[in-house]
Amino acid sequence: MSQRLTTLDTAFLHAEDTDPHTQLGIGGLAILDGPMPDHASLMATLAERIAVCPRFSQRLRRQMFDLSAPEWVDDDKFDLSYHVRRVAVPGSGSDDDLFRVVADVMSWRLDRNRPLWEIWLIGGMADDRWAMLVKVHPCLADAVATVHILTGLSDDGMAGGAAFERCVSNHPAGSALVASPPQNLQPAPRPSPWLSALRAPVQIAGDALAAARDVLRSSGEFAAGLQRPSSTLNGPVTSRRRYTAARVALDDVHQICRTFNVSVDDVALAALTESYRNMLLRRGEQPTAESLRTLVPSRKAVQLPYLPVHENNPVLRLRLVHARMEQLAGSGSGADGVVAAATRMLPFPVTSWALDLLARLPQRNVATMAVNVPGPRQPLQVMGCNVVGVLPIPPIGIQLRTAAAVLNYADKLFFGILADFDAVPDADELARGVEAAVARLLERSRRRRGRDRHGMALVVTA
Repeated sequence: MSQRLTTLDTAFLHAEDTDPHTQLGIGGLAILDGPMPDHASLMATLAERIAVCPRFSQRLRRQMFDLSAPEWVDDDKFDLSYHVRRVAVPGSGSDDDLFRVVADVMSWRLDRNRPLWEIWLIGGMADDRWAMLVKVHPCLADAVATVHILTGLSDDGMAGGAAFERCVSNHPAGSALVASPPQNLQPAPRPSPWLSALRAPVQIAGDALAAARDVLRSSGEFAAGLQRPSSTLNGPVTSRRRYTAARVALDDVHQICRTFNVSVDDVALAALTESYRNMLLRRGEQPTAESLRTLVPSRKAVQLPYLPVHENNPVLRLRLVHARMEQLAGSGSGADGVVAAATRMLPFPVTSWALDLLARLPQRNVATMAVNVPGPRQPLQVMGCNVVGVLPIPPIGIQLRTAAAVLNYADKLFFGILADFDAVPDADELARGVEAAVARLLERSRRRRGRDRHGMALVVTA
């Protein structure tokens, strides 16, 4: 049973088609204790584990004149060796050398004529380590599902099966990832593309106008904000990328959460906010309350909060982040309502044209993206090698020159940052700034707890 992309997934293809420098591949990077198993054994193991996921051997077929959504079809020329590549880290094999390899891989597009994924086996790392990079197109899997795919390639067979099931539940386009779909479901009758083409132009125009009124009514602020000037974080991107990462102890983050009654997400966003604030100051820009509007996607909605990059006090900044995210969660509003409204009301050809036009419009309001990716709860192994780190890799595009993804694995919180090569030469300082921001909040937390304990002792003595 063939399946078609959703309108939102099709929008990712349009975003790439309208900008030759945009590629929206997302990834998960596992760092493993070595030595790397021999290539033949690795290929045999990956072939066995990938075989449970039929989508991995399917490619996209677009329809004539985009009269209907692209559909997944079996790739008769599927060759595992095309998708699984092996490369060695140059130089001394440091993390920085590894990140340069990752940046190069994330700089080019996946081949649309083949299944939209790659796995890179990366050797030559220092301290007897190696790495595995999973890269997929967002119309195949989202950031959460990408990490679940990585989990599914691990040695725990039960975890692997559950991981692929989660891919299905988390990403609509991945609903055929399961090997055996329920037998009681019958494919919906496929409308003839020629009937769609012959549909009365007046009726299509009426549908478009009705949907446009609804969309504009519900998204006036979002549409008006597209042209509002932002900062040097926003603008055209080149075809090359930089990748860097930050690591902080999860126990430290939990201590901050307990002290200030906030969530792990709040701490992560506050740390990113401080680092972006310092980046703007280094560039001679004065951060304002509207300098860092951030795309924050989740399973329920896509939020667009203004993160308090103008606030100098780290604790106040954390409290502001917490309050704004709580307010957005309570309001139930999100930018995804715009796309949902259009999807409900417009026939696909009109929706496709509208998304193509929207992708070509410059936006100057959203400055960056930050996504939280739940990581594996248990330590992983691949062919007996311990996975010592799992780093997320977000995409950049639509005028966003940086993006960050946050993932918890084992006892660490990992921040993966992808940036445009030319516009963000100080990407590594952004990562180091995140680590410094968490350390500063931890120090404030310890001082606060020390004062509280001292105050209690005075009360007891009195």
